Amino acid sequence: MKQDVEGNVRPPLTASPQAAGTDDRGASRSRRLVTGIVTALLTRGAGLLVPLVLIPITLPYLGPERYGLWMSVMALTAMAAFADLGLGTGLMTKLAGCYASGDTERARTYISTAYCLLCVIAGAICALLWSVSQVVSWSAVFNVESGLSPAETRAMVLVWVTAFAVNIPLSLVNRVQYAYQQVGQSNLWVALGTASALPLVLVAVGAGQPPLVVVAAMAVGPLLVTVANTVWVYGRRMPQLRPRLSAVDRRLAGDLLRISGLFFATTVVMALANNADNLIIAHTLGLASTTVFAVPAKLMMQLGGIVVMVNMPLWAANGEALARGDVAWVRRAVRRMTIVSTLSILVPGAALVAFGDRFFAAWLPVALGDDRWLLVGLALWWLLLSAFSPLMMVQNAAGVVRPQLVGLVVYLVVSVLGKWYGAESYGLTAIPFVGVLCYALTVLPAGLYGYRRALARYVSPVEATTREGGR
Repeated sequence: MKQDVEGNVRPPLTASPQAAGTDDRGASRSRRLVTGIVTALLTRGAGLLVPLVLIPITLPYLGPERYGLWMSVMALTAMAAFADLGLGTGLMTKLAGCYASGDTERARTYISTAYCLLCVIAGAICALLWSVSQVVSWSAVFNVESGLSPAETRAMVLVWVTAFAVNIPLSLVNRVQYAYQQVGQSNLWVALGTASALPLVLVAVGAGQPPLVVVAAMAVGPLLVTVANTVWVYGRRMPQLRPRLSAVDRRLAGDLLRISGLFFATTVVMALANNADNLIIAHTLGLASTTVFAVPAKLMMQLGGIVVMVNMPLWAANGEALARGDVAWVRRAVRRMTIVSTLSILVPGAALVAFGDRFFAAWLPVALGDDRWLLVGLALWWLLLSAFSPLMMVQNAAGVVRPQLVGLVVYLVVSVLGKWYGAESYGLTAIPFVGVLCYALTVLPAGLYGYRRALARYVSPVEATTREGGR
Protein backbone atom coordinates (compact mmCIF):
# COMPACT_ATOMS: atom_id res chain seq x y z
CA MET A 1 0.00 0.00 0.00
CA LYS A 2 1.21 3.50 -0.85
CA GLN A 3 0.11 6.90 0.37
CA ASP A 4 -0.79 9.66 -2.02
CA VAL A 5 0.34 13.25 -1.59
CA GLU A 6 -2.71 14.07 0.54
CA GLY A 7 -2.03 11.35 3.09
CA ASN A 8 -4.59 8.77 1.91
CA VAL A 9 -3.85 5.10 1.59
CA ARG A 10 -4.26 4.22 -2.05
CA PRO A 11 -5.27 0.59 -2.70
CA PRO A 12 -3.57 -1.39 -5.45
CA LEU A 13 -5.44 -1.25 -8.73
CA THR A 14 -7.07 -4.44 -9.90
CA ALA A 15 -6.22 -5.85 -13.28
CA SER A 16 -9.76 -5.28 -14.41
CA PRO A 17 -12.76 -3.47 -12.95
CA GLN A 18 -14.85 -6.53 -13.81
CA ALA A 19 -13.07 -8.88 -11.41
CA ALA A 20 -15.01 -11.77 -9.91
CA GLY A 21 -17.78 -10.60 -7.64
CA THR A 22 -17.67 -6.98 -8.81
CA ASP A 23 -21.08 -7.17 -10.45
CA ASP A 24 -22.69 -8.63 -7.33
CA ARG A 25 -21.03 -6.05 -5.09
CA GLY A 26 -22.06 -3.28 -7.45
CA ALA A 27 -25.67 -4.45 -7.45
CA SER A 28 -25.70 -4.66 -3.65
CA ARG A 29 -24.10 -1.23 -3.41
CA SER A 30 -26.70 0.20 -5.76
CA ARG A 31 -29.53 -1.30 -3.69
CA ARG A 32 -28.16 0.28 -0.53
CA LEU A 33 -27.79 3.56 -2.35
CA VAL A 34 -31.40 3.49 -3.53
CA THR A 35 -32.58 2.60 -0.01
CA GLY A 36 -30.60 5.52 1.36
CA ILE A 37 -32.08 7.92 -1.19
CA VAL A 38 -35.67 6.77 -0.57
CA THR A 39 -35.34 7.06 3.21
CA ALA A 40 -33.62 10.43 2.78
CA LEU A 41 -36.56 11.76 0.80
CA LEU A 42 -39.14 10.32 3.18
CA THR A 43 -37.43 11.46 6.36
CA ARG A 44 -36.56 14.86 4.90
CA GLY A 45 -40.18 15.31 3.91
CA ALA A 46 -41.24 14.49 7.46
CA GLY A 47 -38.55 16.73 8.90
CA LEU A 48 -39.59 19.59 6.63
CA LEU A 49 -42.94 19.77 8.39
CA VAL A 50 -41.32 20.79 11.68
CA PRO A 51 -39.81 24.13 10.55
CA LEU A 52 -42.94 24.79 8.48
CA VAL A 53 -44.99 24.48 11.63
CA LEU A 54 -42.54 26.24 13.93
CA ILE A 55 -41.87 29.40 11.90
CA PRO A 56 -45.43 30.81 12.18
CA ILE A 57 -45.35 29.93 15.89
CA THR A 58 -41.91 31.20 16.84
CA LEU A 59 -41.79 34.27 14.57
CA PRO A 60 -44.76 36.13 16.14
CA TYR A 61 -43.86 34.84 19.62
CA LEU A 62 -40.26 36.06 19.43
CA GLY A 63 -40.91 39.10 17.23
CA PRO A 64 -38.99 40.11 14.08
CA GLU A 65 -35.89 41.51 15.84
CA ARG A 66 -35.49 38.66 18.32
CA TYR A 67 -36.16 36.10 15.58
CA GLY A 68 -33.59 37.87 13.38
CA LEU A 69 -31.08 37.63 16.23
CA TRP A 70 -31.80 33.91 16.56
CA MET A 71 -31.22 33.39 12.83
CA SER A 72 -27.97 35.36 13.00
CA VAL A 73 -26.71 33.31 15.96
CA MET A 74 -27.67 30.18 14.04
CA ALA A 75 -25.69 31.46 11.06
CA LEU A 76 -22.71 32.04 13.37
CA THR A 77 -22.75 28.42 14.55
CA ALA A 78 -23.20 27.25 10.98
CA MET A 79 -20.04 29.16 10.10
CA ALA A 80 -18.33 27.37 13.00
CA ALA A 81 -19.21 23.96 11.57
CA PHE A 82 -15.46 23.65 10.96
CA ALA A 83 -14.94 23.36 14.73
CA ASP A 84 -14.60 19.58 14.43
CA LEU A 85 -11.43 20.16 12.37
CA GLY A 86 -12.88 18.07 9.55
CA LEU A 87 -12.60 14.93 11.69
CA GLY A 88 -16.15 13.80 10.93
CA THR A 89 -15.68 13.87 7.18
CA GLY A 90 -12.13 12.56 7.42
CA LEU A 91 -13.36 9.66 9.54
CA MET A 92 -16.03 8.79 7.00
CA THR A 93 -13.46 8.66 4.21
CA LYS A 94 -11.17 6.41 6.26
CA LEU A 95 -13.97 4.11 7.42
CA ALA A 96 -15.11 3.47 3.84
CA GLY A 97 -11.85 1.62 3.21
CA CYS A 98 -12.18 -0.29 6.50
CA TYR A 99 -15.69 -1.31 5.56
CA ALA A 100 -14.54 -2.55 2.14
CA SER A 101 -11.72 -4.64 3.67
CA GLY A 102 -13.64 -5.78 6.77
CA ASP A 103 -10.96 -4.37 9.11
CA THR A 104 -13.08 -3.87 12.25
CA GLU A 105 -10.17 -3.35 14.62
CA ARG A 106 -8.69 -0.52 12.57
CA ALA A 107 -12.15 1.04 12.22
CA ARG A 108 -12.67 1.02 15.99
CA THR A 109 -9.28 2.66 16.47
CA TYR A 110 -10.20 5.43 14.05
CA ILE A 111 -13.59 5.89 15.74
CA SER A 112 -12.14 5.95 19.27
CA THR A 113 -9.44 8.42 18.26
CA ALA A 114 -11.96 10.71 16.57
CA TYR A 115 -14.26 10.73 19.62
CA CYS A 116 -11.33 11.54 21.91
CA LEU A 117 -10.21 14.46 19.77
CA LEU A 118 -13.72 15.87 19.35
CA CYS A 119 -14.53 15.69 23.06
CA VAL A 120 -11.43 17.78 23.76
CA ILE A 121 -12.49 20.29 21.09
CA ALA A 122 -16.06 20.56 22.43
CA GLY A 123 -14.80 21.09 25.97
CA ALA A 124 -12.40 23.82 24.82
CA ILE A 125 -15.17 25.64 22.92
CA CYS A 126 -17.49 25.62 25.94
CA ALA A 127 -14.74 26.78 28.29
CA LEU A 128 -13.70 29.62 25.97
CA LEU A 129 -17.30 30.70 25.30
CA TRP A 130 -18.32 30.97 28.93
CA SER A 131 -15.06 32.58 30.01
CA VAL A 132 -15.36 35.47 27.52
CA SER A 133 -19.16 35.80 27.50
CA GLN A 134 -19.10 38.76 29.87
CA VAL A 135 -16.38 40.55 27.90
CA VAL A 136 -17.71 40.36 24.36
CA SER A 137 -20.36 42.90 23.34
CA TRP A 138 -22.80 40.52 21.64
CA SER A 139 -25.21 43.36 20.88
CA ALA A 140 -22.51 44.99 18.73
CA VAL A 141 -21.59 41.67 17.08
CA PHE A 142 -25.17 41.17 15.87
CA ASN A 143 -26.05 44.84 15.42
CA VAL A 144 -28.87 44.75 18.00
CA GLU A 145 -30.29 48.26 18.07
CA SER A 146 -33.37 48.17 20.32
CA GLY A 147 -35.86 45.93 22.05
CA LEU A 148 -33.31 43.40 23.32
CA SER A 149 -31.16 43.83 26.39
CA PRO A 150 -27.47 42.88 26.34
CA ALA A 151 -28.19 40.18 28.95
CA GLU A 152 -30.87 38.53 26.80
CA THR A 153 -28.66 38.70 23.72
CA ARG A 154 -25.77 37.12 25.62
CA ALA A 155 -27.99 34.36 27.04
CA MET A 156 -29.31 33.39 23.60
CA VAL A 157 -25.76 33.15 22.29
CA LEU A 158 -24.64 31.02 25.24
CA VAL A 159 -27.54 28.57 24.95
CA TRP A 160 -27.32 28.04 21.21
CA VAL A 161 -23.52 27.89 20.93
CA THR A 162 -23.19 25.54 23.92
CA ALA A 163 -25.70 23.14 22.36
CA PHE A 164 -23.74 23.36 19.12
CA ALA A 165 -20.47 22.48 20.90
CA VAL A 166 -21.98 19.51 22.72
CA ASN A 167 -23.30 18.19 19.44
CA ILE A 168 -19.81 18.11 17.85
CA PRO A 169 -18.77 14.73 19.32
CA LEU A 170 -22.33 13.41 19.57
CA SER A 171 -23.03 13.74 15.84
CA LEU A 172 -20.05 11.51 15.00
CA VAL A 173 -22.35 8.51 15.21
CA ASN A 174 -24.10 9.62 12.02
CA ARG A 175 -20.76 9.60 10.16
CA VAL A 176 -20.13 6.05 11.32
CA GLN A 177 -23.58 4.94 10.14
CA TYR A 178 -23.02 6.52 6.74
CA ALA A 179 -19.56 4.98 6.35
CA TYR A 180 -21.04 1.54 7.05
CA GLN A 181 -23.84 2.30 4.59
CA GLN A 182 -26.57 2.24 7.22
CA VAL A 183 -27.99 5.39 5.70
CA GLY A 184 -31.64 4.51 6.24
CA GLN A 185 -31.21 4.11 9.99
CA SER A 186 -29.20 7.31 10.27
CA ASN A 187 -31.82 9.26 8.32
CA LEU A 188 -34.60 8.04 10.59
CA TRP A 189 -32.71 9.12 13.70
CA VAL A 190 -32.01 12.54 12.19
CA ALA A 191 -35.70 12.98 11.34
CA LEU A 192 -36.67 11.96 14.86
CA GLY A 193 -34.24 14.51 16.26
CA THR A 194 -35.74 17.26 14.14
CA ALA A 195 -39.28 16.26 15.08
CA SER A 196 -38.42 16.16 18.80
CA ALA A 197 -38.10 19.95 18.85
CA LEU A 198 -41.76 20.42 17.89
CA PRO A 199 -43.48 19.22 21.09
CA LEU A 200 -40.86 20.91 23.27
CA VAL A 201 -41.33 24.28 21.55
CA LEU A 202 -45.13 23.95 21.57
CA VAL A 203 -45.10 23.27 25.32
CA ALA A 204 -42.80 26.23 25.96
CA VAL A 205 -44.93 28.60 23.87
CA GLY A 206 -48.18 27.26 25.29
CA ALA A 207 -46.92 27.74 28.83
CA GLY A 208 -45.88 31.31 28.05
CA GLN A 209 -42.21 30.68 28.80
CA PRO A 210 -39.59 33.36 28.11
CA PRO A 211 -38.20 33.46 24.55
CA LEU A 212 -34.91 31.99 25.77
CA VAL A 213 -36.69 28.83 26.88
CA VAL A 214 -38.25 28.49 23.42
CA VAL A 215 -34.82 28.72 21.80
CA ALA A 216 -33.39 26.22 24.32
CA ALA A 217 -36.21 23.77 23.56
CA MET A 218 -35.31 23.91 19.88
CA ALA A 219 -31.69 23.09 20.71
CA VAL A 220 -32.12 20.35 23.33
CA GLY A 221 -34.48 17.99 21.49
CA PRO A 222 -32.07 16.90 18.73
CA LEU A 223 -29.26 16.43 21.27
CA LEU A 224 -31.30 13.96 23.32
CA VAL A 225 -32.20 11.94 20.23
CA THR A 226 -28.56 11.82 19.12
CA VAL A 227 -27.61 10.43 22.53
CA ALA A 228 -30.23 7.70 22.09
CA ASN A 229 -28.89 6.91 18.61
CA THR A 230 -25.35 6.61 19.99
CA VAL A 231 -26.46 4.15 22.66
CA TRP A 232 -28.36 2.10 20.08
CA VAL A 233 -25.54 1.94 17.53
CA TYR A 234 -22.70 1.02 19.87
CA GLY A 235 -24.83 -0.93 22.32
CA ARG A 236 -26.86 -3.11 19.94
CA ARG A 237 -26.28 -2.46 16.24
CA MET A 238 -22.46 -2.42 15.97
CA PRO A 239 -20.94 -3.19 19.38
CA GLN A 240 -17.70 -4.24 17.66
CA LEU A 241 -17.11 -0.58 16.78
CA ARG A 242 -17.82 0.76 20.28
CA PRO A 243 -15.22 3.46 21.05
CA ARG A 244 -12.83 2.78 23.89
CA LEU A 245 -10.20 4.99 25.47
CA SER A 246 -7.69 2.14 25.27
CA ALA A 247 -8.19 1.99 21.48
CA VAL A 248 -7.03 5.59 20.91
CA ASP A 249 -3.92 5.50 18.70
CA ARG A 250 -1.59 8.48 18.27
CA ARG A 251 -0.18 7.15 15.01
CA LEU A 252 -3.60 6.77 13.42
CA ALA A 253 -4.56 10.13 14.90
CA GLY A 254 -1.90 11.71 12.70
CA ASP A 255 -3.15 9.76 9.69
CA LEU A 256 -6.71 10.87 10.39
CA LEU A 257 -5.71 14.48 10.99
CA ARG A 258 -3.88 14.73 7.65
CA ILE A 259 -6.96 14.07 5.55
CA SER A 260 -9.21 15.81 8.09
CA GLY A 261 -7.08 18.94 7.84
CA LEU A 262 -7.94 19.32 4.16
CA PHE A 263 -11.64 18.75 4.86
CA PHE A 264 -11.34 21.20 7.75
CA ALA A 265 -9.98 23.93 5.49
CA THR A 266 -12.68 23.22 2.90
CA THR A 267 -15.44 23.31 5.51
CA VAL A 268 -14.14 26.58 6.98
CA VAL A 269 -14.20 28.31 3.62
CA MET A 270 -17.55 26.81 2.60
CA ALA A 271 -19.22 27.65 5.91
CA LEU A 272 -17.97 31.22 5.90
CA ALA A 273 -19.00 31.79 2.29
CA ASN A 274 -22.41 30.15 2.42
CA ASN A 275 -23.49 31.49 5.81
CA ALA A 276 -22.31 35.08 5.55
CA ASP A 277 -25.58 36.23 3.99
CA ASN A 278 -27.48 36.95 7.22
CA LEU A 279 -24.57 38.83 8.73
CA ILE A 280 -24.02 40.86 5.56
CA ILE A 281 -27.69 41.80 5.46
CA ALA A 282 -27.76 42.62 9.18
CA HIS A 283 -24.94 45.14 8.77
CA THR A 284 -26.01 46.60 5.43
CA LEU A 285 -29.82 46.59 5.68
CA GLY A 286 -30.63 45.85 9.35
CA LEU A 287 -32.05 42.94 11.39
CA ALA A 288 -35.59 43.39 10.06
CA SER A 289 -34.30 42.78 6.53
CA THR A 290 -32.44 39.73 7.84
CA THR A 291 -35.77 38.20 8.81
CA VAL A 292 -37.28 38.98 5.39
CA PHE A 293 -34.37 37.13 3.77
CA ALA A 294 -33.89 34.39 6.37
CA VAL A 295 -37.40 32.93 6.30
CA PRO A 296 -37.55 32.04 2.57
CA ALA A 297 -33.83 31.17 2.65
CA LYS A 298 -34.42 28.84 5.60
CA LEU A 299 -37.31 27.18 3.81
CA MET A 300 -35.23 26.74 0.68
CA MET A 301 -32.38 25.41 2.80
CA GLN A 302 -34.73 22.76 4.15
CA LEU A 303 -35.53 21.75 0.58
CA GLY A 304 -31.84 21.96 -0.29
CA GLY A 305 -31.18 19.61 2.61
CA ILE A 306 -32.80 16.96 0.45
CA VAL A 307 -29.88 17.36 -1.95
CA VAL A 308 -27.39 16.77 0.85
CA MET A 309 -29.20 13.72 2.17
CA VAL A 310 -29.69 12.25 -1.30
CA ASN A 311 -26.01 12.61 -2.19
CA MET A 312 -24.35 11.80 1.13
CA PRO A 313 -24.81 8.01 0.67
CA LEU A 314 -22.64 8.39 -2.44
CA TRP A 315 -19.66 9.35 -0.28
CA ALA A 316 -19.27 5.97 1.42
CA ALA A 317 -20.50 4.02 -1.61
CA ASN A 318 -17.94 5.72 -3.84
CA GLY A 319 -15.22 5.09 -1.25
CA GLU A 320 -15.98 1.38 -1.18
CA ALA A 321 -16.24 1.15 -4.96
CA LEU A 322 -12.96 2.98 -5.50
CA ALA A 323 -11.23 0.82 -2.88
CA ARG A 324 -12.31 -2.24 -4.89
CA GLY A 325 -11.32 -0.67 -8.23
CA ASP A 326 -14.92 -0.49 -9.47
CA VAL A 327 -14.53 2.85 -11.26
CA ALA A 328 -17.19 1.98 -13.85
CA TRP A 329 -19.83 1.83 -11.11
CA VAL A 330 -18.75 5.25 -9.83
CA ARG A 331 -19.16 6.79 -13.28
CA ARG A 332 -22.63 5.29 -13.71
CA ALA A 333 -23.68 6.40 -10.24
CA VAL A 334 -22.53 9.98 -10.88
CA ARG A 335 -24.51 10.22 -14.12
CA ARG A 336 -27.68 8.86 -12.55
CA MET A 337 -27.35 10.81 -9.32
CA THR A 338 -26.83 14.07 -11.18
CA ILE A 339 -30.29 13.62 -12.70
CA VAL A 340 -31.88 12.51 -9.44
CA SER A 341 -30.22 15.29 -7.45
CA THR A 342 -31.25 18.00 -9.91
CA LEU A 343 -34.85 16.84 -10.09
CA SER A 344 -35.06 16.63 -6.30
CA ILE A 345 -34.67 20.41 -6.09
CA LEU A 346 -36.07 21.49 -9.46
CA VAL A 347 -39.68 20.55 -8.69
CA PRO A 348 -39.99 22.08 -5.18
CA GLY A 349 -37.88 25.05 -6.27
CA ALA A 350 -40.20 25.78 -9.18
CA ALA A 351 -43.21 25.47 -6.87
CA LEU A 352 -41.66 27.92 -4.42
CA VAL A 353 -41.02 30.45 -7.17
CA ALA A 354 -44.54 30.10 -8.59
CA PHE A 355 -46.53 30.12 -5.35
CA GLY A 356 -44.09 31.28 -2.67
CA ASP A 357 -45.48 34.79 -2.24
CA ARG A 358 -49.04 33.54 -1.73
CA PHE A 359 -47.79 30.73 0.51
CA PHE A 360 -45.92 33.12 2.83
CA ALA A 361 -48.85 35.54 2.92
CA ALA A 362 -51.27 32.78 4.01
CA TRP A 363 -48.80 30.95 6.22
CA LEU A 364 -47.17 33.72 8.26
CA PRO A 365 -48.85 36.35 10.44
CA VAL A 366 -45.94 38.73 9.74
CA ALA A 367 -45.65 40.28 6.28
CA LEU A 368 -42.40 39.46 4.47
CA GLY A 369 -43.00 41.13 1.13
CA ASP A 370 -43.55 39.53 -2.26
CA ASP A 371 -40.18 39.71 -4.03
CA ARG A 372 -40.44 36.82 -6.50
CA TRP A 373 -36.95 37.45 -7.86
CA LEU A 374 -35.50 36.68 -4.44
CA LEU A 375 -37.18 33.27 -4.62
CA VAL A 376 -35.84 32.76 -8.15
CA GLY A 377 -32.31 33.47 -6.97
CA LEU A 378 -32.58 31.08 -4.02
CA ALA A 379 -33.95 28.34 -6.27
CA LEU A 380 -31.14 28.81 -8.81
CA TRP A 381 -28.53 28.64 -6.06
CA TRP A 382 -29.73 25.27 -4.79
CA LEU A 383 -30.26 23.97 -8.31
CA LEU A 384 -26.60 24.65 -9.08
CA LEU A 385 -25.43 22.93 -5.91
CA SER A 386 -27.68 19.92 -6.53
CA ALA A 387 -26.38 19.36 -10.06
CA PHE A 388 -22.76 19.55 -8.92
CA SER A 389 -22.99 17.60 -5.66
CA PRO A 390 -22.47 14.04 -7.08
CA LEU A 391 -19.11 15.03 -8.55
CA MET A 392 -18.01 16.44 -5.21
CA MET A 393 -18.92 13.16 -3.47
CA VAL A 394 -16.43 11.31 -5.69
CA GLN A 395 -13.63 13.72 -4.79
CA ASN A 396 -14.45 13.49 -1.09
CA ALA A 397 -14.45 9.70 -1.18
CA ALA A 398 -11.06 9.66 -2.94
CA GLY A 399 -9.62 12.32 -0.63
CA VAL A 400 -8.98 14.69 -3.55
CA VAL A 401 -9.76 17.91 -1.73
CA ARG A 402 -7.28 20.52 -2.92
CA PRO A 403 -8.96 21.45 -6.26
CA GLN A 404 -12.32 22.29 -4.68
CA LEU A 405 -10.55 24.01 -1.79
CA VAL A 406 -8.78 26.39 -4.19
CA GLY A 407 -12.06 27.12 -5.97
CA LEU A 408 -13.86 27.78 -2.68
CA VAL A 409 -11.17 30.17 -1.42
CA VAL A 410 -11.54 32.27 -4.55
CA TYR A 411 -15.34 32.05 -4.23
CA LEU A 412 -15.23 33.24 -0.61
CA VAL A 413 -13.34 36.41 -1.43
CA VAL A 414 -15.26 37.27 -4.57
CA SER A 415 -18.75 36.40 -3.27
CA VAL A 416 -18.51 38.25 0.06
CA LEU A 417 -17.36 41.43 -1.66
CA GLY A 418 -19.96 41.01 -4.38
CA LYS A 419 -22.81 40.30 -1.96
CA TRP A 420 -21.93 43.27 0.25
CA TYR A 421 -21.91 45.59 -2.75
CA GLY A 422 -25.05 43.97 -4.18
CA ALA A 423 -26.98 44.29 -0.91
CA GLU A 424 -26.10 47.97 -0.56
CA SER A 425 -26.81 48.79 -4.21
CA TYR A 426 -29.71 46.51 -5.16
CA GLY A 427 -31.11 45.08 -1.91
CA LEU A 428 -31.86 41.52 -0.82
CA THR A 429 -32.55 40.19 -4.31
CA ALA A 430 -28.91 40.55 -5.34
CA ILE A 431 -27.59 38.17 -2.66
CA PRO A 432 -28.43 34.76 -4.20
CA PHE A 433 -27.75 35.87 -7.79
CA VAL A 434 -24.28 37.07 -6.89
CA GLY A 435 -23.67 33.72 -5.17
CA VAL A 436 -24.74 31.73 -8.26
CA LEU A 437 -22.52 33.74 -10.61
CA CYS A 438 -19.45 33.57 -8.38
CA TYR A 439 -19.84 29.83 -7.73
CA ALA A 440 -20.19 29.03 -11.43
CA LEU A 441 -17.04 30.99 -12.26
CA THR A 442 -14.83 29.65 -9.44
CA VAL A 443 -15.88 26.38 -7.80
CA LEU A 444 -17.44 24.71 -10.83
CA PRO A 445 -14.29 24.54 -13.03
CA ALA A 446 -12.12 23.57 -10.05
CA GLY A 447 -14.53 20.78 -9.13
CA LEU A 448 -14.61 19.38 -12.66
CA TYR A 449 -10.83 19.19 -12.66
CA GLY A 450 -10.84 17.48 -9.24
CA TYR A 451 -13.39 14.89 -10.38
CA ARG A 452 -11.24 13.84 -13.34
CA ARG A 453 -8.18 13.74 -11.14
CA ALA A 454 -9.93 11.54 -8.55
CA LEU A 455 -11.02 8.96 -11.10
CA ALA A 456 -7.61 8.94 -12.80
CA ARG A 457 -6.05 7.60 -9.58
CA TYR A 458 -8.11 4.43 -9.68
CA VAL A 459 -8.25 3.62 -13.40
CA SER A 460 -6.29 0.42 -14.01
CA PRO A 461 -3.94 0.11 -17.00
CA VAL A 462 -6.33 -2.37 -18.63
CA GLU A 463 -9.31 -0.04 -18.31
CA ALA A 464 -7.30 2.97 -19.46
CA THR A 465 -6.20 1.06 -22.58
CA THR A 466 -9.78 -0.07 -23.22
CA ARG A 467 -11.16 3.48 -22.90
CA GLU A 468 -8.42 4.87 -25.13
CA GLY A 469 -9.07 2.24 -27.81
CA GLY A 470 -12.77 2.97 -27.76
CA ARG A 471 -12.29 6.58 -28.79
